[in-house]
Amino acid sequence: MLSRIKKDDKVIVLQGRDKGKEGVVIKLDNKKDKVLVKGIGIVTKHQKARKSGEKSKISKEESFLPLCKVMPVCPACKKACRIQTKFMDEGKKARVCHRCKEAF
Repeated sequence: MLSRIKKDDKVIVLQGRDKGKEGVVIKLDNKKDKVLVKGIGIVTKHQKARKSGEKSKISKEESFLPLCKVMPVCPACKKACRIQTKFMDEGKKARVCHRCKEAF
């Protein structure tokens, strides 16, 4: 089965506090249907010092978003789009934009 969203795709967030923001997919977890997007879903993590000489710190990092909350952005028409699959001449499947019929 051909995945709707892949690593290094540009996506837009549909719901949540980051609604309307765009980012690039860093990591994809297909088993849990979650996606990690650069600059989106920033959470604050507090880390306690465990060893002597180590310092406690507060870090900000991206968290996973549900796959249903993001939509890919077509590189041709620059809009959020649904993905269709199409068989190419070589017999391979390709992802195609629903609006402009351009292959990804």
